[in-house]
Amino acid sequence: MLTKIDNTIKYGKQHGGFGIQILYPGLIRPELHDTGLSTIGRIDHARINPGTLIPMHPHRDDEILTYLRSGRVKHLDSEGHTGTISNQNLMLMNAGASFYHEERVLEEGGVLEGLQIFIRPETTGLPSRVQFYNLPEIYSENTWRTIAGKGDDYPLQIRSNTWLMDMRLEKGEEIILPEAPAENCTFLLYVFDGKININDTTLATGESALIENESPTFRAAETSDILLFVIQTYAVHFDGGMYSGNLHG
Repeated sequence: MLTKIDNTIKYGKQHGGFGIQILYPGLIRPELHDTGLSTIGRIDHARINPGTLIPMHPHRDDEILTYLRSGRVKHLDSEGHTGTISNQNLMLMNAGASFYHEERVLEEGGVLEGLQIFIRPETTGLPSRVQFYNLPEIYSENTWRTIAGKGDDYPLQIRSNTWLMDMRLEKGEEIILPEAPAENCTFLLYVFDGKININDTTLATGESALIENESPTFRAAETSDILLFVIQTYAVHFDGGMYSGNLHG
């Protein structure tokens, strides 16, 4: 079954030099009373002007992947890590019991556009750490690429049964879902940019769909950057994280 997620459940925020559209994927299932969907707490699609400083602020019990397609960010955190995040250098913050960080959008990188993805860990109070990964190529053309998850095939390690892949699907090309890394998995497809046809459904920039017990064919109506979240439906997770937590709680 394929269910397009109604974009009316996305929330917009505008503050100073940045704007964010927030997707709470669990709102597609209101009967569950959870703003997250299993281990996926929320997905922020951000556009931030160069020179903007996001000052030092806390996180707790969040696994936070910063996935950029444009712009460059200087990172600093309470664990003493520094680094530059870009469309080729990704960062995963495993914010456990206590963690602070700040981000500055660099002038030379231009306007930032990317996702900040808040994933739920298996349990509360885990040690904090930061991981960086330099992509061999900026884009993976017409092939699913493993980005973050649990297991040796994933360069960035998430501390719950959650997996993330990406791809640039060129206009006119087709692809099917990859094999699930575990049993009882659901797929969440997010179109970062472009337009994808899935059977009789079309997804454009910023739109997403939930795919369960089906293996449809994806066809690019335009060259499209897409992300695929693989979620174990009944995965053990902690839903009280500072940003990934259930807002109904």
